[in-house]
Amino acid sequence: MDTLIDRISAIETRTFKGRVSAVNGLLVEAKGPEAALTLGARATIRHGDSEQTCEVVGFRGETALMMSFGNLNGIRAGAEARLDPEPATVRPHASWLGRVMDGAARPVDGGGPLAEGEAPYPLRGEPPCAHSRARLGDRLDLGVRALNIFAPMRKGQRLGIFAGSGVGKSVLMSMLAKGSSADVIVIGLIGERGREAREFVEDTLGPDGRAKAVVVTETSDSPALARRQAAYLTMSVAEYFRDQGLNVLCLMDSVTRFALAQREIGLAAGEPPTTRGYTPSVFAELPRLLERAGPGPEGSGTITALFTVLVDGDDHNEPIADAVRGILDGHVVMSRAIAERGRFPAIDVLKSISRTAPEVYAPEEVPLARQARKVLAAYADMEELIRLGAYTSGSNPEVDRAIAVNEPLETLLAQGKDEAASIEESFAALASILVDGKG
Repeated sequence: MDTLIDRISAIETRTFKGRVSAVNGLLVEAKGPEAALTLGARATIRHGDSEQTCEVVGFRGETALMMSFGNLNGIRAGAEARLDPEPATVRPHASWLGRVMDGAARPVDGGGPLAEGEAPYPLRGEPPCAHSRARLGDRLDLGVRALNIFAPMRKGQRLGIFAGSGVGKSVLMSMLAKGSSADVIVIGLIGERGREAREFVEDTLGPDGRAKAVVVTETSDSPALARRQAAYLTMSVAEYFRDQGLNVLCLMDSVTRFALAQREIGLAAGEPPTTRGYTPSVFAELPRLLERAGPGPEGSGTITALFTVLVDGDDHNEPIADAVRGILDGHVVMSRAIAERGRFPAIDVLKSISRTAPEVYAPEEVPLARQARKVLAAYADMEELIRLGAYTSGSNPEVDRAIAVNEPLETLLAQGKDEAASIEESFAALASILVDGKG
């Protein structure tokens, strides 16, 4: 009852109204009271029997520039706009586990309405203060051998998964969702193909993965504001479970589509395109989004995050990949060449790195991981000569050993999407190859 009283007391009793003055491309221009027309404010425009929600994304003189979360069809000049000057919030609830929703926290799984929690969480929340955050937690079992061995993670760490289209990012995400030891998983599918969204939830993720997961999805045909908001909602839901003292695994696919949505918003608002057409606001929004993941304040839980980056034309140095790599605590590179030869997950372990690896490995694991990298690098350096038959056995002992253990290592790194491997099992299998086996 006290909570309800507080919510009623906080309700704004004044009504702010404006008018649509023009519709220009993706922009709705409106005029109204200056107290309510602030950057990020929401407006509900009524046209006929329906309503459309917009957000203020910029100004031209005294005219507010708004973009819509839906279709602009039917909006006309002179239409009434009811303004809400308060920042957009969401009230996550523990019963959201197992549910699928859109960027506005509306259920899309046919499971009925979502319960609301007591505390409001801002969609565009601020990261915890750097000096009041807890340190990174213990090691997190990811259930994937290639990652447990070559890119280990601690609770609260943020890792990027860099790959081109069709290389297996979504399947890797489902493996992490089902095999991870995290308490709760929050998944954001940003700009996914409409066909793949349901397939991911029902087939790829499956009942076991879905049981402890919250899925937020906005498909590629959704307006830019909706796609961007889906990313914000994903982080807000993760923050709610973190504040319950839980260890959260946040999976977002993909940061690139979030950046494309922000670029579309920025260009419509009049920002100049800079690096490869991306606007300055894209590079300002990326750290604000990504820094929300990580350890919470002392005494709370953690958000361990994996963000996928869809590299443009398999160029791992394109602007978004470069910016994200500099923000996160490591990166996993997925290779099209490895996928084409049939090894999944197609992780290029030599190009993947976790910045916390030196602090994570147990003493007996360090020499195993180092030896594995050494023999894989030796084989990669001579791979062309080996395939052509130009290498003579006995010329180099290190290469001879790399050839001997390459096939067992490739078998070790391959893993079915329904197969999970613990840290102990992963290193035991590696030791059997490098110490007890041919190596």
